[in-house]
Amino acid sequence: MQDHSKPVYHRVVKCPRCSGDSIYAPSNPSRPFCSERCKNIDFGDWASESFRVPASTTADEMDISENALR
Repeated sequence: MQDHSKPVYHRVVKCPRCSGDSIYAPSNPSRPFCSERCKNIDFGDWASESFRVPASTTADEMDISENALR
């Protein structure tokens, strides 16, 4: 009996932490990172607020900051 199943190909992406190759597949629980180490370093940077998402300023906040400058 022949196995007619298709070969499984995994997408390889660049690790966002170290830029090394990372397999983007269920077999890599750290995806998109290449390893648990890179994943934890990235998480630590977010937890320590080394990374921040810029906040948008609302119109009310702009009025407050403009009044504070006067």
